[in-house]
Amino acid sequence: MTEEAKLQEFEARVNRGDKVEPGDWMPEDYRKNLIRMISQHAHSEIVGALPEGTWIPYAPNFKRKMALIAKVQDEVGHGQMLYKAAETLGVSREEMINDLLMGRATYSNVFNYPAETWADVAIIGWLIDGAAIVNQTKLLLGSYGPYARAMERICYEEGFHLKQGYDAICEMMAGTKNQRDLVQDALNRWWWPIMMFFGPRDKDSVHSAQLMRWKVKIKSNDELRQEFLGKFVPKIRAFGLVIPDPELRYDEEKGEWLFTEPDWDEFKRVIRGNGPMNKERIAVRRLAHDEGRWVREALERFVEEGKMA
Repeated sequence: MTEEAKLQEFEARVNRGDKVEPGDWMPEDYRKNLIRMISQHAHSEIVGALPEGTWIPYAPNFKRKMALIAKVQDEVGHGQMLYKAAETLGVSREEMINDLLMGRATYSNVFNYPAETWADVAIIGWLIDGAAIVNQTKLLLGSYGPYARAMERICYEEGFHLKQGYDAICEMMAGTKNQRDLVQDALNRWWWPIMMFFGPRDKDSVHSAQLMRWKVKIKSNDELRQEFLGKFVPKIRAFGLVIPDPELRYDEEKGEWLFTEPDWDEFKRVIRGNGPMNKERIAVRRLAHDEGRWVREALERFVEEGKMA
């Protein structure tokens, strides 16, 4: 069978809704795009635990501390599942982590901003995890089997994270004026990073068209952004919070949300490593990687000794 015939058969399978499995033939661009996308997702889960993780010692009470510890553990676990899914495509975990530490791989831009107050933790849990759920419930329907199956558990657990964040917002908005002001301030700072969370506009996206052609992505960046706005803007406003975009409104005639475009130059600067927290995030990952080296080496020796026994 020619390469062209294989590609036609592959695309027919994908269009039928069949899942592609690790041993199946796939276009090299499909494999490379999946490695890039899944490893980026894995890096985002691990690095995404850092902004909130710094607040574990300062949680306002024991209940919140336990919930935050559990959430951070979940996020790191999600990263491990995603690294495993990427490994089925022939890339090693060591390669992926080295690419991150050397600046050859990226993670979600939103995690390059600081969590300044406890209200930031609540906003992250409610709105950033809410944005992640909008994205990940579509990845659940994607064409690559191991990635889609990893999403089943991840989406289930992210639902709890969203509820935790929402509960924290409810508590603060029912509290003192100072607490409500902290939530408003956090929303002001996080709104634009959240709007950029879904990636560049479709017309500027390098990878979206091919990813959608092969059903790795089911909805485009702009469609996901619109879905997020539809789900969360009414809830945000119901709290009496003011979204820091005076142009944000729903256009009944067009059937879509109109909003001020985020600063896409800032998006590019951050993705190139020049955001407020990029260097610190990578430094923490490098420290963890270096300090865990003895564990990896011990496991490697154990495996080698087992082969010789």
